[in-house]
Amino acid sequence: MSEIYELRVNGVDYPVTADANRNLSGVLRDELGLTGTKEGCDDCECGACMVLLDGQPINSCSYLAAQAQGREISTVEGLMDRDEMHPLQTNILECGGVQCGFCTPGMLMSAHALLERTPEPSLEEIKVGLSGNLCRCTGYGTIFEAVAAASKVEKVEP
Repeated sequence: MSEIYELRVNGVDYPVTADANRNLSGVLRDELGLTGTKEGCDDCECGACMVLLDGQPINSCSYLAAQAQGREISTVEGLMDRDEMHPLQTNILECGGVQCGFCTPGMLMSAHALLERTPEPSLEEIKVGLSGNLCRCTGYGTIFEAVAAASKVEKVEP
């Protein structure tokens, strides 16, 4: 049975009509057209669907969209500032942290949450911060390097 509710995504309120049992990743992709959030394993194992909910990373494949009503959802589309890429996006490209790109949106969201919590993380903190995200292509080294480089540029607002 479809319900009508409102989701706040990247600072914009969206009216949504969807079944109460729809997961957040499906609603973001299919109802709102925000396809940066990927659908990978559908079992909270890969992190491709990672978004921020009130600033905390969650696997949107296992979170009901209706539960997100009244909360702030951030997707990879929200990282850009108009036409300017976020330092994480710039650095992941410059460091070679993107190969197939499937894991990249989830990695970026987890990394963003990490840098919000820990503006200058150690390598170990970066590894832990990204531990919920799998990459089958890069070997992680270049992704870790990109997050470390972004931490030198990104200044988190208090």
